[in-house]
Amino acid sequence: MRHEKNTTIKGSENEALAVDFLIAEGFHIIETNYYARKLGEIDIIAIQDGVLHFIEVKSGQADFDPIYNFTARKQRKVINSSYYYMKEKNLDVVFSIDLIVIRWGEVDFLENITM
Repeated sequence: MRHEKNTTIKGSENEALAVDFLIAEGFHIIETNYYARKLGEIDIIAIQDGVLHFIEVKSGQADFDPIYNFTARKQRKVINSSYYYMKEKNLDVVFSIDLIVIRWGEVDFLENITM
C-alpha cells in the first residue's frame, strides 16, 4: 500500500511538472485527469495554435525507460478517450495525441505520436 501511495504522489508531481512545461511552451491547459467513462483517462488536455492536444504523461526513475509504459493498448485507450471527449464536447477540431516522458526530472515532449 505504501508503494502505491508513493507512486501516486510521484505521478501527481510529474504531471504538475508536465503542466508547467506545457504552459512555458505556450499551451493553454483545458483539463487534467479527464476520465472518459470505461475508455480510460487522459492526463492533460491542452490547446496551442488552434490544435487540441491530448497528452499522456509517463515518468520513472528506474533503469527501465518509462516510454515503454506507453503500450499499444494504452495508446488505443488515449485515442478512444480523445474521440469520446470531442464527441462529448461537440468539437470538430484538429487534434494531436502527444506523450510527455519525464526521466529524472527532465521533460521530453513527443508531439503527434500516432499516424
